[in-house]
Amino acid sequence: MSDEHKCPQCGCEHIYQDGGLWVCPECAHEWNELSTTATDTDGSDAIHDANGNVLADGDTITVTKDLKVKGSSLVVKSGTKVKNIKLVEGSDGHNIACKINGIGAMNLKSEFVKKS
Repeated sequence: MSDEHKCPQCGCEHIYQDGGLWVCPECAHEWNELSTTATDTDGSDAIHDANGNVLADGDTITVTKDLKVKGSSLVVKSGTKVKNIKLVEGSDGHNIACKINGIGAMNLKSEFVKKS
């Protein structure tokens, strides 16, 4: 059996898929297959959401944590859906450009969103 079908933590070959996750019955490690092997078409690392799913331009995401908008008293509430995102190179970690209803254009960090 190839390394693709082994637990990345303990090397067990008796893994199984549960929904979108792979599970190891020996060490109880859970992982997303895409997060361990995914790269963009140009070979660079892909951008992942809080759950390890690969994000792409045009995806719909959900904010997982209340986020204060810098320079204003506005807050992006947890559970807010954002459609049609654009992935950008962000040196400060803000790698998603989007437009949020009621707030406007802004950048988000992928660690605070999940793919919908």
